Amino acid sequence: MNIPNLLTALRIALIPCVLGIYYLPYGWSSMAAAGVFLLAALTDWVDGYLARRLNQTTALGAFLDPVADKLIVAVALVLLVETYAEPYLTLPAVVIIGREIVISALREWMAELGKRASVAVSAVGKVKTVLQMTAIVILLAVPPHSLLAEVGVATLYGAAVLTLWSMWMYLRAAWPELVEKPE
Repeated sequence: MNIPNLLTALRIALIPCVLGIYYLPYGWSSMAAAGVFLLAALTDWVDGYLARRLNQTTALGAFLDPVADKLIVAVALVLLVETYAEPYLTLPAVVIIGREIVISALREWMAELGKRASVAVSAVGKVKTVLQMTAIVILLAVPPHSLLAEVGVATLYGAAVLTLWSMWMYLRAAWPELVEKPE
């Protein structure tokens, strides 16, 4: 285990912390849960930076990092869907979670073909991640239907649009392989 992998493991360990803190019966619990989520989101950037900077990239890290990201985002979005109980928040959450499932399956399939590089992470995906994490932090921290919550919802919709765009880019890149006839 190296520092980047420990940070990724920490991100996974923080998932039940976000949940547990969010459900505490105190006025500060949602803000604290948002802070823990923010800490986890920042470890995503730090672990990648350190892995490259310290030349500590590993197969475990390459596997675990995207899993940690998808887990914490999916858990937070499900938590927010429950909290808001409104279709206008459920829609972008379903788009984001659904896209993650589709792209994970696509990457796995392309890797089996030895063509994983054609569905590598794009700049759009990185911007999408920043918007998504920002929206989740805001939505966890503030009460539903507040002005700041509306900013969070708008940001989540921005992330959902970029989610669809990046999914389309990945599918377009993989399309020749998807329609190729088996030998």
